[in-house]
Amino acid sequence: MRINLERISQSPAPLRLGCFIIALLLLWLPLAIPIYLLVSDTNLESILTMVILYVEFIFLLKLWGQRVYQQPKILTHYGLEFSRPNGVDFVKGLAIGLISILIVFSLQGLFGWVIWQQPKVLLLKIILEGLLVSFGVGFAEELLFRGWLLNELERDYNLSLAAWIDAILFAVAHFIKPLAAIIHTLPQFPALVLLGLTQVWGKRGTRGRLGLPIGLHGGLVWGYYIINVGELTKYAGVVPDWITGVNNNPLQGIMGVLFMGGLAWWMRGKALKMNNKL
Repeated sequence: MRINLERISQSPAPLRLGCFIIALLLLWLPLAIPIYLLVSDTNLESILTMVILYVEFIFLLKLWGQRVYQQPKILTHYGLEFSRPNGVDFVKGLAIGLISILIVFSLQGLFGWVIWQQPKVLLLKIILEGLLVSFGVGFAEELLFRGWLLNELERDYNLSLAAWIDAILFAVAHFIKPLAAIIHTLPQFPALVLLGLTQVWGKRGTRGRLGLPIGLHGGLVWGYYIINVGELTKYAGVVPDWITGVNNNPLQGIMGVLFMGGLAWWMRGKALKMNNKL
């Protein structure tokens, strides 16, 4: 068995990725299938299956590091370290993400494209809920895409190619849904690719730590959650929704794509500056 695992470490990246995903599914499906069959509440069903999937994902990551790469601290290698610099990076990223969303909506309000409204629910409740949701999403997706996946790609490919593959796969993963839903949300694909690149460069600009990507991802989700769930804005309809955002999602409009492009360019500059120092 040890020989087989060592062979996996020497295999091409697509084969390694496939082996990991198959192993994860073999762990997850025996627990997930009974939940899908027995739990009638779709929200509870989704929460239970996703929590189990992610707990098993982290367990498998540790096993993968120990047995395949002989790295007992693989999570630290991915950039998930509990340190003061990583904590500071997280707070900075959270602030950047939140402020970025607020700027996008504020500019649209200034142009008269959206109308700000009084919140219809307790805003503090939405803010706290959004913070919890955003941290969960940011932590889960960044450990998956900028931790495990990016590391596997960088073992085989140059940094530029690894970044683009990671970003494209990140965007594609958001379209694992029915065809009608894919078509409905397709306009957000360019912005998701830009977000993926931003996160890769954000990690590289902070010496490979995951704090900034987790915080930035979380901040973007947090800001949108507050505005969307809190119903703080209403579109005026004075410009087409492909400018402001299809389905009221700023990532599905030109405005959001341009802003994400600016954020990606800034993060790329920070990453290049860091590489020049090393």
